[in-house]
Amino acid sequence: MSSLLAKFGLTPVINASGSVTRLGGAPMPQAVVAAMSEMAAYTVPLDELQGVACRQIAVATRTEAGLVSAGAAAGLTLGAAAILAGWDRARMESLPDTDGFANEFIVAREQRSGYDHAVRAAGAKLVEVGFNDIVSGAGVRRTEVWEYEVAFSAATAGVLYVLSPESVPPLAEVVALAHAHGVPVLVDAAAELPPRSNLTEITSTGADLVVFSGGKSIRGPQSSGILAGRRDLIGSAFVQMMDLDEHPQLWSPPPGLVDQTALLGGPPRHGLGRGLKVAKETIIGLLTALELFESGQYDVEVGRQRMILDKIVEGLQGLPLSCQVEESLDGESSPLLEIALDERVLGRTAFQVCRALREGKPAIYPGHARLARGSLMIHPLHLDEDTAEALAQRIAEEVN
Repeated sequence: MSSLLAKFGLTPVINASGSVTRLGGAPMPQAVVAAMSEMAAYTVPLDELQGVACRQIAVATRTEAGLVSAGAAAGLTLGAAAILAGWDRARMESLPDTDGFANEFIVAREQRSGYDHAVRAAGAKLVEVGFNDIVSGAGVRRTEVWEYEVAFSAATAGVLYVLSPESVPPLAEVVALAHAHGVPVLVDAAAELPPRSNLTEITSTGADLVVFSGGKSIRGPQSSGILAGRRDLIGSAFVQMMDLDEHPQLWSPPPGLVDQTALLGGPPRHGLGRGLKVAKETIIGLLTALELFESGQYDVEVGRQRMILDKIVEGLQGLPLSCQVEESLDGESSPLLEIALDERVLGRTAFQVCRALREGKPAIYPGHARLARGSLMIHPLHLDEDTAEALAQRIAEEVN
């Protein structure tokens, strides 16, 4: 075991859940770690570094500007704050108090989740449209475009759209409608990479701001994210996040991020995003990881990951369970392994088996999204041949 872990009394676990936040995100490539280490040795103005990031993210996403945020949730908070305040310093100063100006974000009821707390933290009030008819078993219809339109009012500041392959109505239709009413759209696309094409296909809808996680498939620092979109909104997010304890006479922000003619009196005070600041090491780590992701260098791991899952399946033969590998359809995403337990034969639930795996030695954390239907999910991102063998052995011990 690592001497560092031993020093602090920590024991590593086997992560079979993938890039989940609670287990530290995705494994960072050595090039990312090296870039972060090298940057730690230097002092550079953070606004200049974010200016570099702005240009690189803009190219990668084909947008006007970009910003490295402290995770996708921070990107949502900053994006909402930018839409709420614009370049208005008085509004920036008041957030999250939005009394006296438009503060409503329209969102489909079926797109609500605990993650939208990040938007509400900026002072936004979410106004739901549509119903969860399918989930409630009450019908077949999903949220429809006209429902957004009838919800628009003088209090509407923006639209929050949470993107997934199943999201409806189509994002492009929502953007077109919102823009016809002069309403900006903030898109939560935190987990929508890969495929790499989503870096540009999502923004090509005309969405004003799009948020991606930096610590999942991009494999940058876990505490990193990307906010990309309109230059004026990215600029507002930037000034609400940065350290602005600076004399107005000396303030010289990157022109690609801040239109100083919109802030003729100088910078605002510390904004809502001050607690969401991003370290220089995180910025350079994200930019390095983004280059690797864009280049397709991670794709070669998909085949290795499939072999890892095959090894686990082989080690579970003859046990009261069944295995099903879900292939990567885009050639970029990791394959997944569903292990369906025969709970009747075992006399134990999948929840009980999962807990036993977590509490055993070595501690194993399988994915828990399908425990309610009796299945363990295995994501191979963090696994190698040795950990795969240990995982199969521990599962066999628990179900024998």
